Amino acid sequence: MRFIKMHGIGNDYVYVNGFAERVDAPAALAPVIADRHTGVGGDGLILVLPPETGAAADVRMRMFNADGSESEMCGNGIRCVCKLAHDHGISHANPMRIQTGRGVLTLRYQTNGNGKVSLVTVDMGEPILVPAQVPVKIVGLPRVVDHPIRGLIEFPATVSASWMNDCGLDPRMTCVSMGNPHATFYVKDVAKVPLEHVGPVIEKHALFPRRINVHFVQVHSFGEVTMRTWERGSGITLACGTGASAVCVSGVLTNRTDRKILAHLPGGDLTLEWRGDNHVDMTGPATEVFEGEWTE
Repeated sequence: MRFIKMHGIGNDYVYVNGFAERVDAPAALAPVIADRHTGVGGDGLILVLPPETGAAADVRMRMFNADGSESEMCGNGIRCVCKLAHDHGISHANPMRIQTGRGVLTLRYQTNGNGKVSLVTVDMGEPILVPAQVPVKIVGLPRVVDHPIRGLIEFPATVSASWMNDCGLDPRMTCVSMGNPHATFYVKDVAKVPLEHVGPVIEKHALFPRRINVHFVQVHSFGEVTMRTWERGSGITLACGTGASAVCVSGVLTNRTDRKILAHLPGGDLTLEWRGDNHVDMTGPATEVFEGEWTE
């Protein structure tokens, strides 16, 4: 099976061109091929497939986390799907329409001097704020915005009791779905968050029936933030495009940031804009690393 290793600002996946290759058990393949010691290595597996019958799309994307669970969407991943489809001759449509678990999304892209896709803007669609649709098990509220977590989320003894003070945590969360669920927390120093300890506790908490992606955000100004992410099913990742989109929305809802922001992630930068028509635009690069053959 031929594969292509790609990444969007460090959020890396193994990609398979499903127009030419067949993968019968992607959920079983993902943990094996994504293993960073014995496999190709990556945050998961993404298949680029023909769209389903009746879908008004050029290609279809299926995304599997490193633990084999399937997610609805990946913002960094879909930029690479666009690049793969264009650069490998599947589709030259611009804008390109890609079918995902979130629906069909529209992408606009720029090419470099070699005719390869270099920068992609994704219309991430409208944020979902109704708690039951995120989903988050908090009733009686139209939105979960700056909702206190004290008494809701308890952390085990293995997590230092002082971590909230160390990083300057504002102990409130804002929950947004961008087709997949996100919880955003604000801190004074994002580097001091013990993400490897608190991330999995929040991800798997009973408040979140489909688990959740966890983001800690440090605000520098109304137009600039730095964020770190614990991704559902993958752990700490260098970037999360849907998460950055959710952070953009969360910042507006909590009056911390403008509708257009520059987000610094460990792997690089993304530009986000929550447009007046309620859609979120995400702009960032897409990079192909190498091609190979999987023989297992």
